[in-house]
Amino acid sequence: MDLLKQRILDEGRTVGEEIIKVDSFLNHQIDAELFREIGKEFHRLFDSKKITKLLTIEASGIAIATVAALEFGVPVVFAKKTQSRNLDKDIYTSQVFSFTKQITYDVMVSKRYLTKDDHVVILDDFLANGKAALGLIDIVRQAGATIEGVGIVIEKGFQPGGKLLRDQGIRVESLAIVDRIKDGKINFMN
Repeated sequence: MDLLKQRILDEGRTVGEEIIKVDSFLNHQIDAELFREIGKEFHRLFDSKKITKLLTIEASGIAIATVAALEFGVPVVFAKKTQSRNLDKDIYTSQVFSFTKQITYDVMVSKRYLTKDDHVVILDDFLANGKAALGLIDIVRQAGATIEGVGIVIEKGFQPGGKLLRDQGIRVESLAIVDRIKDGKINFMN
């Protein structure tokens, strides 16, 4: 997606050779027009599938999935990272290690919102080591639902997550795949 790649090049900042900061438009401050285009692109990519739910993880994935849901015409379900008194007790749960925060979360989805009849696309902002996606895939499988694919805004192709998912037969559609970060410059694979 050329529009996204240009924004990454224009506004993205790097920290070392592993971290890309795109908080000016993706995961702190949100560019709603860009998100609309991202949502349209995910819908185009998964249009041939019968999608009934979009699944993401809090927090950064929620906005992406919500805008995409307007294109798909389906609900968004998001995995919560913390237990609360108003969360149903009957839940699917999985563990997810956060590359960014370097901690492990128990993520939860109420069984009321994900069933064996659902056809699910998982959406998220970044794919690095694949742990968030694997945790959400685990939850979809616990529900007996069908995984139609994983949509990622920015994949770090130099980290193992994309390969790990694809090697498991999971369809992964990444809008921008970063090949490497070298001397503060971002290079794309796609």
